[in-house]
Formats: sequence, C-alpha cells, structure tokens
Amino acid sequence: MLVIVVENVPPRLRGRLAVWLIEIRAGVYVGDLSVKVRDMLWSQVEQGIEDGNAIMTWSTNTESGFDFKTLGQNRRLPIELDGLKLVSFYPIEDQE
Repeated sequence: MLVIVVENVPPRLRGRLAVWLIEIRAGVYVGDLSVKVRDMLWSQVEQGIEDGNAIMTWSTNTESGFDFKTLGQNRRLPIELDGLKLVSFYPIEDQE
C-alpha cells in the first residue's frame, strides 16, 4: 500500500500522480505499486512540488509496519527514536 498526500502543488503534478494512483480525496493518492515505481513517483514529486508540501507513506517490514518521507515546508518534523520514526511539531512561530 502506498499513500501520497500533497498540498498546494501545481495541477501538473497532481495529474502525474493520478496516472499511477487513485485520488480518493483532494490531494490524497492511494495505490499498490512496486518500489521502482514508488521511487519514480517520489522523484516526480521532488521535481514538481514548487511551494507545496508532500508526504509519502508505504507498507514495509518495520516495527510500525510502515515508513514515510516528507518534502516541503510543514509544521511536522519526522524524527527517529529508538528505531521508530515519529512526528514532532515545530512551534507555530518557528514555521516561517
């Protein structure tokens, strides 16, 4: 299972994601793709994100059962603690 969520990205990027994944809600794309295609899609996100932000999460063989990557400016900061990937928040005033 693969999920990509995008915010404030150009329509061109949303169209590229929609070719490979199903958009189940605005900016939320879901599918079941190979690692090669997943990496290709993330490369497309990196190239076309402009001022937006994105997260990609996928099923994998870890303690939590999934892994994720983020890109762009966001209040959430991925951190690793004792081998688990967690999410921390920046204070609102540090976001800018």
